Amino acid sequence: MDIFLYVFAALFSVINPLGTVPVFVGLTSDESISERNKTSFLTTLNVVVILIISFFAGTYLLAFFGISLNALRIAGGMIIVTSGFALLTGTFSKHKGMKNKKVQKDLDKREKFSLTPLAIPMLAGPGSISLLITFNQEYQKWSAILWVVLAVLAVGLATYIILRSSHYISKFLGASGINAISRIVGFIVISIGVEYISAAVISIFKI
Repeated sequence: MDIFLYVFAALFSVINPLGTVPVFVGLTSDESISERNKTSFLTTLNVVVILIISFFAGTYLLAFFGISLNALRIAGGMIIVTSGFALLTGTFSKHKGMKNKKVQKDLDKREKFSLTPLAIPMLAGPGSISLLITFNQEYQKWSAILWVVLAVLAVGLATYIILRSSHYISKFLGASGINAISRIVGFIVISIGVEYISAAVISIFKI
C-alpha cells in the first residue's frame, strides 16, 4: 500500500490532469457531451497503455542504450523539475509545445486528438515516462509490480474523471482557480524531481 500511495502521488503530480483541463475544454468545445465522454475515455486509455508499456519496457530500454539507473534518475529529475517550473510559472501549455503555431494549425485540422496532443505529450510526457522507467528499476518483486500497475490504473481512473468533468471544473474553478492548483502541484513536482536528482548524486558519490 505504501508503494501504491507513493507511485500514485508522484505520477498524478507529474501528469497533472488538472493542468490539461483548459486545453481539453478548448479542444472539445464544439463536441457534444457523448463525444466529449468518448474523447475522455480514449485519451485515458492511451495514457494508461503508454505508461504501462513504459514501465515494463524500461529495463530493455536501459540495457539497449547502456544507460545506468543514476543517469536516468538525473535526466528524469531534470525533466520533472522543468515541468514543475512550467506549472509554477503558468507556462505549462507552452512547455508542452501547445503554443507552437504549427501545433495550433495542426489541431485546427485534426478530427481526433485523444492520442496527440492530449495523451502525448500533455499527459504521458517525458517526465511521467522516465518516472515509470525508474520505478521499473526500483521495484523488482511481483507484489511491488502489481501495486505499481494498480497505481497507474488508479491515476488513469482519476484522469478520466477529471477529463470527463473538465467543463464543469472549468466553470466552477475558473482560470484563476485552475492556475492556483497547478502552481501548488508544480511545487510538489519540483520537489519530486529534486529528490530524484539528489538520490542519484548521493548514490554516485557512494560508488
